[in-house]
Amino acid sequence: MTNRPLTLMAVHAHPDDEATGTGGVLARYAAEGVRTVLVTCTDGGCGDGPGGVKPGDPGHDPAAVALMRRQELDESCEVLKISDLEMLDYADSGMAGWPSNDAPGSFWRTPVEEGAARLAELMRHYRPDVVVTYDENGFYGHPDHIQAHRITMAALEMTALTPKVYWTTAPRSMMARFGEVMREFEPDMPEPDPAEAAAMAEIGLPDDEITTWVDTTAFSGQKFDALAAHASQGENIFFLRMGKERFGELMGMETFVRVRDTTGAPLPEKDLFAGLR
Repeated sequence: MTNRPLTLMAVHAHPDDEATGTGGVLARYAAEGVRTVLVTCTDGGCGDGPGGVKPGDPGHDPAAVALMRRQELDESCEVLKISDLEMLDYADSGMAGWPSNDAPGSFWRTPVEEGAARLAELMRHYRPDVVVTYDENGFYGHPDHIQAHRITMAALEMTALTPKVYWTTAPRSMMARFGEVMREFEPDMPEPDPAEAAAMAEIGLPDDEITTWVDTTAFSGQKFDALAAHASQGENIFFLRMGKERFGELMGMETFVRVRDTTGAPLPEKDLFAGLR
């Protein structure tokens, strides 16, 4: 045994992703003395600019947006008590089908082997006991989320490390509840077209396919504040509209699928570090 602290590494695509899917576990495990390492793959330059100016519109400056979002990310990390932040600083690729997908230097265009080699170096340095990232579809099909998944799984193959590996997900029961809450706060929201509705119905997993349920209710206030730190993207962060109490009720449980394990910890589990302590 060594005195090295248990270490969680979360690999995310953009500034603000760390708070949405893993803000609760990052805050909880930091409070428990776990070293929390956040790897953010892109600069977030395809986010909204000051005043809500959209990518591609006059006045949108990706470099200025990236700088602003880095400052917000630093604030979020402080709120969540994240031990170490590592930026790969690839250019944000934007949503699926945007011209920025194919821009030189975009994360989506970066060879997987290149991104994986850089991430593997970070893994060798931090030696995480648990690694968290997205599933093959990036949870909802965003190119940068898919690429984050690809480089994470490739990086693991490049190292001799054997951490527990998890993909973020959401139970379909929660997704249905989330849809009800969205309609409550936006009663004039139009019904999605059938194709969009079908795609939404495929997000997440049936409850009985989720392996790991981590109760982070006690840290939902920190998670809310971390999201709020990304103020420039507030228009896109629906969760902030419901206030802390409702947010905690809906977002207090974070769920994952365990895809690699050498501990033999029984499933379902309530702790990403089950079998490690």
